[in-house]
Amino acid sequence: MIETLEIDSVILEFGSKRVLQDIYIKCETGKVTGLLGRNGTGKTCLMNIIYGQLTPYDYSVRLNGKSLLTLSRKPSEIMYLPQFSFIPKSLTVKRIFNDFDLDFSGFTIGFPDFKKYYRSRFHKLSGGEQRIVEIYIIIASRTKFCLLDEPFSQVMPTHVDSIKKLIVREKETKGILITDHLYEHVLDISDDLYVLTEGKTQLTNSIEDIITLGYINSNGAKL
Repeated sequence: MIETLEIDSVILEFGSKRVLQDIYIKCETGKVTGLLGRNGTGKTCLMNIIYGQLTPYDYSVRLNGKSLLTLSRKPSEIMYLPQFSFIPKSLTVKRIFNDFDLDFSGFTIGFPDFKKYYRSRFHKLSGGEQRIVEIYIIIASRTKFCLLDEPFSQVMPTHVDSIKKLIVREKETKGILITDHLYEHVLDISDDLYVLTEGKTQLTNSIEDIITLGYINSNGAKL
């Protein structure tokens, strides 16, 4: 059974500035849905609206056609990776994996260098290493949908391919909505792709669409 997560009818304003006004995104299990947009277009705001951490003037978020009328989100339905670190630094890595009901050995298959950290306090890991643990536990969690805000931008390039492989593997059992300024990686793994521009989302079909919408130029450079 394919499950769906949809958002539309969003009106978000800060003072006299309207940030979002004509939005529609559909994310399905079995797919990676990419969201691109220039700085300040409202991508993180949109993620927070879906997750219930930001309440706009108007909006509709639906899971399998049923409106989510409260701001609370069940972890079994939606998990969110924000741009900031969210795990308490005093916890051990073992405790973190236990709390999220995840097998640490499964994590070390893709990230073998982390075996030595199993009993370490989280603060002993570098910032980039902490980010990898946070990315993994959100993507690998038993949930229907994952929202990923900048999963590639804060990690070493050597780990990016491992994260992409993890996303492609996990989409078999969930839907994944992802945004990142390193857009080449988003393009590489996305089944559907939206571009957010002038407060509106546009479903794209090709690189030419992304160029036309002003996200990159004909040489592939971001505008």
